[in-house]
Formats: sequence, structure tokens, C-alpha cells
Amino acid sequence: MPTPESSTDIPQDFEALKAVILERKAQLPKRLKQVAAYSLDHPDEIAFGTAASIATSADVQPSTLVRFAQHFGFEGFSSLQQIFRARLRERTPGYEDRLKALRGNDHSKLESGSIFNGFVAAAHRSLDNVATSIGPQAFERAVDILAKADTIYLIAKRRSYPISSYMAYAFGKLRVKYQHVGTAAGIDDDMLAMATRQDAAFAVSFSPYASESCTQARFLANRKVPVVSLTDSAFSPLAESSKVWFELVEADHAGFRSLSASMAFAMALTVAIAEKRRRHAEAGKPL
Repeated sequence: MPTPESSTDIPQDFEALKAVILERKAQLPKRLKQVAAYSLDHPDEIAFGTAASIATSADVQPSTLVRFAQHFGFEGFSSLQQIFRARLRERTPGYEDRLKALRGNDHSKLESGSIFNGFVAAAHRSLDNVATSIGPQAFERAVDILAKADTIYLIAKRRSYPISSYMAYAFGKLRVKYQHVGTAAGIDDDMLAMATRQDAAFAVSFSPYASESCTQARFLANRKVPVVSLTDSAFSPLAESSKVWFELVEADHAGFRSLSASMAFAMALTVAIAEKRRRHAEAGKPL
């Protein structure tokens, strides 16, 4: 059983709770790790749901939620839930106003217009989230790693593939050397075997994670090739292989997730890499 924490050790906000969960995730029992992953992946559901509904979604017993809360020093699950509700109150305002405006559009009375509004609203929410979830220092570090690389290996499969395809197109236009992993000839392993410590990789995968992408990222990391990744959970297998990783959860509409925020992130990263390389080249300085 975990040792009860003093009141000063109990996380006081969502970021502090997230940090301590990540610090202890390797030591958590299986069921508590399951709740930890769900709570970080679905913080809004933790804020709004009941213990019964959350337990069902996380595929655990309600008593496990109580044990999880007590593990981190809270009296019970409702005390822990207040942290998630406070997170919602602190988020950037204006989203609800935009939703109301969308519902007021003339075409919202039509079924197809309603679908359109739903996806636009989800895109707004995703962009609001990415604006506050990507730390500028981590972003700068990722740009440094990738800008120094002789060759940038782009790794993505399935739903994530459009992100790497866009980056490959943009890198080509910006004269940044890259290799897009995912050949029709099936020679990905041979391509990755040529990577050296002077190269770097950018990997993308969202739940349910593409096992091939995770394996490729791990292969490069084991060869001391630095990996930067974009994923949607601190419990993503990509995080373990990455020098820098970013957590980005796209909002959904009717269960469908777009790539609005992910594409914005990819555009910013690609251009920032090219700009850093250009500035150093003009100054005659090594990266």
C-alpha cells in the first residue's frame, strides 16, 4: 500500500498531478496505471463524469478510482475530480461563445450544415488546446535537434500519415534533406539502417498506436538517433523512445477526429526548422 502523503505533497493543480503521475507511472500497479492513462488521455471526461461512468469507460471497478485518488494523497475520488474541474475553469475562455455563434448560423438548421458546424467546432477546440499545451522551450529544443540533422527521417502510418506527407512536401520545397519512411517497395528497414547519430527522426502516432511506427522509432533510438515525436498520451510507446515528445489530443465530432491542430503543429515545426537552418547558414555558423 502506498504511504499516505502530507497535505503539502498533494498535487494542487492539473499540471502538478500530471507530473507526479508521470514520475510514478512505472511503479503503478496495472489497474492504477490503467486509470492514470485514462485520466491523462480524457481529462474532460474525468471532470464531467460520475465514478460509475468513468470506471466503465476506463474498464476498471469504481473502487479502483478511489484507490487511485488515495495513492496520490486525496481523501477520495471526488477530491481528485476537483483538480480536473479546476483545469476546465482555467482554460482559455471564448470556446462556448464560438459554439453558440456556430449554432446560430443559418445552415445549422440543415443536417449537413450541422455536421459541418460540428467539425468546425472540434477544429476550434483542438487549436485552442494546442495553443496552451505546446511548451515553447520544448518546441525550441525539438527544432534544434531536427535542424542539426543531416537527414530527417519522417515516420507515420495510418491516420498520422498525412502529417508526414505534408512535412515531406514542405521539406522538399524548403531544401531540407529528409527520408519519408513508408515505401511501396517495402525497404523501410534498409532505409532506417542507414541512419546515423548525425541524423534525426520525427515520428507521429495516435491511439490506437501504429506498432510499426513505434518499432521504427525504438530502432532509431537504440542506434542513438535522436527522435522527436507527436502523440496523444504520456503513456504512448513513442514517448519512451523520444528525446522530446509532444502530447496533442484532437477534439472529435461524433467520434471522428480531424488533424487540424496536428497539421498546424507540423507546419510550424517544418518552417521553424528551415528558418533556423537558413539563419545559421547565412551567418556561417554550425548548427
